[in-house]
Amino acid sequence: MRILVVEDDALLGDAIQAGLKQSGNAVDWVRDGVLADQALSTEPYDAVVLDWGLPRLSGLEVLRRLRARKTATPVLILTARDTVEDRIQGLDGGADDYLVKPFDMGELSARLRALVRRSSGSVTPLLQVGEVVLDVARHSVTFQGELVDLSSREFAVLHALILNVGKVLSRAQLEEKLYAWGEEVESNTVEVHIHHLRRKLSPGLIATIRGVGYMIRN
Repeated sequence: MRILVVEDDALLGDAIQAGLKQSGNAVDWVRDGVLADQALSTEPYDAVVLDWGLPRLSGLEVLRRLRARKTATPVLILTARDTVEDRIQGLDGGADDYLVKPFDMGELSARLRALVRRSSGSVTPLLQVGEVVLDVARHSVTFQGELVDLSSREFAVLHALILNVGKVLSRAQLEEKLYAWGEEVESNTVEVHIHHLRRKLSPGLIATIRGVGYMIRN
C-alpha cells in the first residue's frame, strides 16, 4: 500500500514512517496541512494518517478539502484530542477512523489494513483468487496450500492486482503503489516483479494487456 503520513512532530512522524515501511508499505511523510493538501491533490494514496493539529492548515481542513474533491481515500485521524465531541467532529468531518495518541504501532497498522480492506469491498483479511490466498494481516501468500516466499514489493504488486480483480492497472499505477517520494524507480521494475510472481505462483495468474497494463481476471 502507498500511505501518506501527515504529522508535524518530527520524532513521531519518523517513527510512523519507519514502522509502516517495515510492514512493506510505501510511505510519504509531510509535516504541515498545506503540503498534505498538495500531495492529496496530485498523488494517489491507499490511505492517509492525518494529524489533527497541523501548521498552516488544520487536519480537519485538509480532510474537508479532500472530501470536497469527492476523493474516497480512507483517512485515519491521529490526535491527542480524546473527548467524545472531538471524535464526533472528526468522524462527521469525513474521517474513517480515529486513533488517540499515544498509540501502539501494531494497532495503527491493523486499522489501516482494515480501512483499505473495507474501501475495496472486502470483509476479510484473506484475499483469494483461485488457489492463491493472500493474507494481508500476516503479509503472507500461499499457493495450493503451500507458503510462497515473496519480496515486499512482489507482495505489494500482487495485493494491488487482487484488490482490483477484473481491472487493468498500468505500469505507472503499480509503480505508485511501490515507491514513495525520492525512491529510485528502475524502468523495468514492474515487469520483473510480474515475471517473478508468475514463476512463483502460476504463469496464467496475471494477464498482460498489451499497451495498457496488467490484470488478474475474474
